Formats: sequence, C-alpha cells, structure tokens
Amino acid sequence: MLDEYQLPAFPVERSGETRRMLAACLRACWTDLGSDPWPGTAVPVASVLSCYRALTGRPDDSTRSWAIGALRRLNDTAWITLTSGLDDIATRGGRAKLGDLTKAYVRLGPRCATWPADSHAQLRELMRRMPVPPPTEDTESERLPVSGYRDEGAADLEDLLSPYDERRRAELVAAFMVVEQVAEPVHEARFAALRDPALRRTLTDMLSRRGRTLIQRRDTWISGYQDGITSGDGQLSEGERAVLTLVLIHSVAIPRSEGLLSEDTWLSPYPVPVEELRKRTLLPIGELDAALRTLRHAGLLTQMKSADEISGGYVPGPQFHRLTQAARARLQEELILAAGPHTPLAIAIRSRRATTTRGQE
Repeated sequence: MLDEYQLPAFPVERSGETRRMLAACLRACWTDLGSDPWPGTAVPVASVLSCYRALTGRPDDSTRSWAIGALRRLNDTAWITLTSGLDDIATRGGRAKLGDLTKAYVRLGPRCATWPADSHAQLRELMRRMPVPPPTEDTESERLPVSGYRDEGAADLEDLLSPYDERRRAELVAAFMVVEQVAEPVHEARFAALRDPALRRTLTDMLSRRGRTLIQRRDTWISGYQDGITSGDGQLSEGERAVLTLVLIHSVAIPRSEGLLSEDTWLSPYPVPVEELRKRTLLPIGELDAALRTLRHAGLLTQMKSADEISGGYVPGPQFHRLTQAARARLQEELILAAGPHTPLAIAIRSRRATTTRGQE
C-alpha cells in the first residue's frame, strides 16, 4: 500500500519477527488453500503461537514477548484482528492484555483482502512449504468460522448483511474493505460482490450508510464520497491548494486542451517538473517542498521519477480515482475560473451558478 501511494517505508520494531508472525497467522487461518486467503478461519492464539514456534525453530517460550508484540503490531495495522469472546480487542483500544490473549482468537484482517489475485499462487506455494501447525489442546474443537468473531461494524450494516449466508457476507465485507482502502480501482473479476449486480447493490447500500458511493470506470470499481458530502478532514492550506492547482493545470488541463488527453479523467502521464512549479509560484522553496510532501502523503499528488532525474515531476495522485462524475465536472469549472476568470466560459459558469442559486432560494 505504501508503494501504491509512493510513500517511503518506515521502520517497524522487530520487523523480522512481525513478518514471521504474519506468515504464522496466514498458515493457521488459511485452512482451505483452494480458496482466497481472506477471510479465512478464526483460530485460537495458541494455534498461531504453535505455528510460529514451528516456523522459527524455537520451541521454548524465550521469545513469547516478541511474539505477543508482533501480534499487537499486526492487530494495530489491520493485518490481523484479535478477538476475545464476541468483542474485537481493537474496539477496546487496540491493545490486548496478556490475560486477553490466553482466550483470544486470531483472524486475518481486512488488509489481507487487498492482496492481488495473481499473488495467491505464490502465497499458496509458500504455505505448503511451511510446517504444519502443531495440534494444540482443544484447538480443533474450538476453531470457529470467521463470522462468529467478525465485527460486522456498526449496527447500521447488520440489516443489510443478515439476509446472506456466511460466504456472501464474507464477499460483501471483503469488497467493502477493498474499495475503501486500495489506491487504484480494483477489477470486478476479483470480487463476487463487484461482479454480481444484486451483491453490488447491497454493497452500494453499505457504502451509502457511511456517506460513500461506488465509482465505476470500465470494469473497475472504487469508493468515493457521495456528492454533497465532504470528508471532514483537515483542510488544505492556501499554499497547498495553490500547488495542487498548478499541477492540475499543467499536468491535465493544458495537455487536454492540446488534445493529448481525451478521457474524462484527472489522472495524467505528463508530470510537472519541480523547476516549473518553482517558476510559477511565489511560495518560498521550503514551503513549496512542504506542500508537495503534504499533498503526496494525502494521495493528491504522485511523484514520477525517471532515470535521468530530469523528466520526472508531479502528477495528480490516486485520490482522483475517487471523484464522481459530478465532482470531476465541478473541478473542471473551478480550474476554468482559476486559470481564466475573465474568459467568456468563466463568465458563463458564474452566470449559471448564480441562476441556480436564485432558483434554489
């Protein structure tokens, strides 16, 4: 996911132990290698720890604290979900106590649903090479389907999911998580809830409860805010908005006016060099660099690099996949007003908006 948003990797405490623990969780929870890894099966923590000890070759408990720490990190980052009884530990602050873990269950988290389908074959081969999880006391009798310990979210979604069986519910939740978290639109062939019209209608209703909507582009799907609803997150500063506008004008608007971009999209293969941005803005270099960094971290810009370090630059980022058709049209008008406020087209836009406002009053 960091690669999709072109963000630098950050250090993880005991990253080797964390990776091995994720492999152990996948080996224990992915019981049917003929199906997709997510949602898998909920298994006791003891089963995962047994698999972890078999994988590392350390049968003693000298590294138990490391293993527990790795479980917590994976839980905090949504790679797995720790559950105790019928309550997700994540809903109680994300920190599991050792007492909780003695009776806790592990299931694969929603981020596992974002693994591309073409990676499943490699994962299956890796799982076959890993040691079989040693049996633990009452593990098989306590192994439960994921629905028994899944936090279905708020009660506002339960009435939408309740008519479906376990498999359909899992498909809906998987598609819901994926379209909300991926950086690029996902192909409908990967998820039944995107292919099937009835399931897709339910998925649309689920997103609508959260103020979101499904956005289609050919055979791919992603979610975005419904028209008229804003994210409520921190607003961009004036300088950041100015830099974003410059990139949109030089990367999308100008190439489109020259006939280089024919599609109705705000994504572009034409990067704007940093030198061009420095010439076109009055911002100090430090503020410009800070604005570019903020916009890149927010997914609003993507940095394109080249081997010669000359032809690279910035283009609109993956968040522009989440614009509805109406939002794309509004953005087009705003750029016209910003780039040519006194042009006939800008005057027509302001006149139409004024007429619409008077009509609503």
